[in-house]
Amino acid sequence: MEMSSVNNLNNPFDSDAQETEEWLAALQATMQASGPERARYLLSRLSAAAQTWGVKWRDARNTPYANTIRVEDEPPFPGGADALSIEQRMASLMRWNALAMVVRANRAYGELGGHIASYASAADLFEVGFNHFFRARTDSFGGDLVYFQAHSAPGIYARAFLEGTLTEKELSFYRQEIEAKKHGAQGLSSYPHPWLMENFWQFPTGSMGLGPISAIYQARFMRYMEHRGLLAPQERKVWGVFGDGEMDEPESLAALSLASRETLDNLVFVVNCNLQRLDGPVRGNGHIVDELETIFAGCGWNVIKLLWGSDWDPLFARDQAGDLLNALNQTVDGQLQTFAANDGAFNRARFFGQNPALQAIGATLTDDEIDRLHRGGHDMKKIHAAYLAAANHRGQPTVILAQTKKGFGMGTAGQGKMTTHQQKKLDAGTLLEFRDRFHLPISDADCEALAFYKPADGSLEMRHLLQRRAALGGFMPRRSVSQTKLAAPDIASYAKFALDADGKEMSTTMALVRMLGILLKDGSIGKHIVPIVADEARTFGMANLFKQVGIYSSQGQLYEPEDIGSILSYREAKDGQILEEGISEAGAISSWTAAATSYSVHGLPMLPFYIYYSMFGFQRIGDLIWAAADQRARGFLIGATSGRTTLAGEGLQHQDGSSQVIAATVPNCVSYDPAYAYELAVIVQDGMRRMLGNNEDIFYYITVTNENEAQPSMPEGVEEGIRRGMYCLLPQENADVRLLAAGPILKEAIGAAALLKEKLGINAEVWSVTSYTELARDGIAAERLQRLSDSSAHASYVTQQLGRSNAPVVAASDYVRSIPESIRAYVPARYVTLGTDGFGRSDTRANLRDFFEVDAKWIAFTALRELPAGKDAVQLTKFAEILGLDLTKPLSIKE
Repeated sequence: MEMSSVNNLNNPFDSDAQETEEWLAALQATMQASGPERARYLLSRLSAAAQTWGVKWRDARNTPYANTIRVEDEPPFPGGADALSIEQRMASLMRWNALAMVVRANRAYGELGGHIASYASAADLFEVGFNHFFRARTDSFGGDLVYFQAHSAPGIYARAFLEGTLTEKELSFYRQEIEAKKHGAQGLSSYPHPWLMENFWQFPTGSMGLGPISAIYQARFMRYMEHRGLLAPQERKVWGVFGDGEMDEPESLAALSLASRETLDNLVFVVNCNLQRLDGPVRGNGHIVDELETIFAGCGWNVIKLLWGSDWDPLFARDQAGDLLNALNQTVDGQLQTFAANDGAFNRARFFGQNPALQAIGATLTDDEIDRLHRGGHDMKKIHAAYLAAANHRGQPTVILAQTKKGFGMGTAGQGKMTTHQQKKLDAGTLLEFRDRFHLPISDADCEALAFYKPADGSLEMRHLLQRRAALGGFMPRRSVSQTKLAAPDIASYAKFALDADGKEMSTTMALVRMLGILLKDGSIGKHIVPIVADEARTFGMANLFKQVGIYSSQGQLYEPEDIGSILSYREAKDGQILEEGISEAGAISSWTAAATSYSVHGLPMLPFYIYYSMFGFQRIGDLIWAAADQRARGFLIGATSGRTTLAGEGLQHQDGSSQVIAATVPNCVSYDPAYAYELAVIVQDGMRRMLGNNEDIFYYITVTNENEAQPSMPEGVEEGIRRGMYCLLPQENADVRLLAAGPILKEAIGAAALLKEKLGINAEVWSVTSYTELARDGIAAERLQRLSDSSAHASYVTQQLGRSNAPVVAASDYVRSIPESIRAYVPARYVTLGTDGFGRSDTRANLRDFFEVDAKWIAFTALRELPAGKDAVQLTKFAEILGLDLTKPLSIKE
């Protein structure tokens, strides 16, 4: 990919300059007579004809390295020069307060970290948005959504301080959230974290790359809600401010084509192109702006380049021969960074000194004027013009590529330096230099003391600041939470078939989809349910939902599906309810997050069910799930075709033995591995009760399998055990051994109990474990209470259930042993665990369970080994022979 537009636009040799001028004059005459639409039409016809005639030519992938919006097309700045001057002064104050916040924290505690340079480069981009475009939610308007560049968080706090939504005391506890509580204050989180600042941040963007894809799917979900009639169309916007280095993350670019395909003109990206990532240039030997222009334009976005400030306009006007533009086209980003880090004299010699034409242009400026030439992202008038064009554009999403200087205004201590991202400690001289650079009304003493500055109440600046936010609906960022509560339907209304299964054969995946289909018809919550699938709806038995509720498509269905005569035919609809995201787990989880946070983002609770191959969930997109947890998501993640031994034949990369482990690391994720349809029904009911009825900020992860088996009806009195994590399925008076098992391995434990009774007369009690994770969390909490109160009254649920006997316990799972191992501390008896550690294999379920030693025979053998009879080596070996076990085979984790 060619980075510099000069390679595309400038032919080094014109064989007939007069002919070229005639063509250009003809095009100009057409524009003057018939307008740009006619000119575009003719250019398109010429391009098509050239291809037909065999001319190997294509339009340049890049426009010149100049601003997209011409000077003559720029609108006046709202409020004129006076308003512009006020907003420039306020931006400078916010830069100072952001800097002071970070430097103060690190002067006191050098380990706290923080960032100055990113916000220094983006301050003007944010301020124009805050003052003129970012609309807050009101009683009559849903509000715009803004994804803030994470490293700029100090600047957002600085603005909130001037607005009065954060106090000076709170600013003094930047990155000191625990210490702040000791002083009765709210600490300020490092980056946007809704979990930690639940009334402030809306969206977590701290993990770079997740903000862009989340913003795209948030904009698409807004359209989904509008098309289904759940939200009124209000011309709301989703704004995302991101870094140019951040765009290297695959998630940043993964859904660009979806945004254009769905014509998401409610979406605007602002990419802060300060040309530097954390260690150095983003594209030292090229132009990141040109590269991003190529990518976004190629994906169908409207691209606005905002590269140079108003003080460059006279220079371009004098550049009749194009020498200045040509030089900028050919100056790579690494050199532009060097220019940013040096003064006017250096730039005069190294840039304007390249040739006589540039020297003549540079001669019209003093060294100080050259030093203060603004890049486009630091010129509020031009930023406003770009934002206004983006907000008014229709039919496409828009990206604004705004060039800035990293560490703008930090002088020799940071501007454009390789080390600027890590800069968080500044000496007195640098602080004074920063103050003078922005003409801040701060004394030397206050400057060196890093005093926060706020103009007096009633001052011209404060009145303007508050008036602008009042005109836009109120302060931002601000997270609002709907207090709407939805009652979960009666369990029998959607799951009677599971509660009274009476031996009917089905898989738990089938049971889940059947419940979902009935819930979608429910008059109270049906419209709130959002089924989501990546691209396996038929695999999971969801094809019957195609006709029932339809697949969402912003265009409806423009074709006749080949299976139109089938009762399960494919149906897309503008008001469709299913979100089928194609082969993109990252996209599907981003859709799920948008739906799962609708209660706070839109004030309307939704209940998403995202069903996917369990192996491609937490393992593949765990960072996005973690971000959803931070955002206080509420919904169901369904890990289908789960377990390491249930997905017969698929092999190593498809067989999941670890997702339950990863789920256990997410504090507000409630995870279950049910064996039976009735267990699943109770879990879904409890989830709806807690998330919709109680408004708890939790989400559920439930693993279900594709293994058909006879489903029993629900025994009496087991609901609490299902919810809490275990219950006795097959009790035995004076049991010799107790067998615990989860999910598909429960039937193996039942088979083991039968083998022990039949072959050896040993009585085994069988327990169904619906959630080792919930049992472990309960145990941790109980153990802490015992430690703090010095009392044994707080026994864990596991201890309560198993404490009446000393019989040994054998626990098995279709997941790695660390899952059953998680409750070891709370089992009041000899405890042995079995699991599926190691890589998966392609084979039958029976062979897989034998390989991992979790089938009925291995469970029975393990149980015998823990009993007195099992101490007899001869009897133990004989039992192994009866069962057909190979005691010499390697450990599964070794193979």
